[in-house]
Amino acid sequence: MRMFRPLAVIFGLISVAPALFATQLDTSNRLIISVRDQKLMLLRDGGKVATYPVSTSKFGLGDFWGRMTTPLGFLQIVQKIGDNAPTGAVFHNRHWTGEILQPNAPGRDPIVTRIIWLRGLEMANAHAFSRCIYIHGTPQEKMIGRPASYGCIRMRSNDVAALFSRVTLGTIVQIVPDHLPSAKQAMRIIG
Repeated sequence: MRMFRPLAVIFGLISVAPALFATQLDTSNRLIISVRDQKLMLLRDGGKVATYPVSTSKFGLGDFWGRMTTPLGFLQIVQKIGDNAPTGAVFHNRHWTGEILQPNAPGRDPIVTRIIWLRGLEMANAHAFSRCIYIHGTPQEKMIGRPASYGCIRMRSNDVAALFSRVTLGTIVQIVPDHLPSAKQAMRIIG
């Protein structure tokens, strides 16, 4: 359970180098993503709000350049893109192309619907922002629930739109290799 270290450690690191973390921390919301379960849990004020199926990298875990892996550890939401885009809106270089794809459209695998951009808060995930690690929608919804991404956390379009509206900039995201903890266990980890 190495990944379940207290948030106090992370907050301590942030207080040492505040210029590196220009986005204010949101301590009321928290996301935990389980690689083993391929699920994302949203907590608000210590209680579970929702759980969504996701897909992490099919290339494994880590924060390596060019390997398309999903980083582990504590990260933070630093940018939200696509607030008013329709469900299925196709994004290229974080801009809506004007195209809209239906779920499971054949032959295409772009980023769709919403982009929630993450920044790593630890040395083990320090490249996440530069690697463009997002939580985003995918038209390949039939692949959700098993590792299928190129490093990002993929969600169904309706799920990522709902999550997007529930989280704020600064929300802490913890990606763990283990099973999702219960909300009660997750709150013990914070202290």
